[in-house]
Amino acid sequence: MNQLSIGAALALAIAAAPGWAQVSVSQAWVRGTVQGLKSTGAFMQLKSADGAALVAAHSPVAGIVEIHEMTMENNVMKMRAVPKLELPAGQAVDLKPGGYHVMLMDLKQQLKKGDTVPITLKFQGKDGKPQEVEVKAEVRELGATSGGHSKH
Repeated sequence: MNQLSIGAALALAIAAAPGWAQVSVSQAWVRGTVQGLKSTGAFMQLKSADGAALVAAHSPVAGIVEIHEMTMENNVMKMRAVPKLELPAGQAVDLKPGGYHVMLMDLKQQLKKGDTVPITLKFQGKDGKPQEVEVKAEVRELGATSGGHSKH
């Protein structure tokens, strides 16, 4: 194969890749658990250059993974699953305690500070194309908040 053919093949492979840089994920972490606790939250910052939606997630450490929203209704904090989370073009969306987050349920093991949890996030671009992003989220202590500090 000559250099032109290699270059053409590489360009085609890059062009055919489903939106490699469409969604970026940063600051991913998971709240640690104690023995017997079967659920926890994963938190991160998401940003889509062109606009997208987080439509699903999965992780080998959990039997069920859902996108959740926490809201205050009549002075009561309520949590519910949502079918998707819209990511406006060019705007960072924070998944944090007390707001949107990825809920890991039916945990298969205790998650200890310093562990790493693999999470696959599934997005749908504004153009309808799917994109998966593999995330390695660091486990922080049980009382951790978005700043990485413990609650007192």
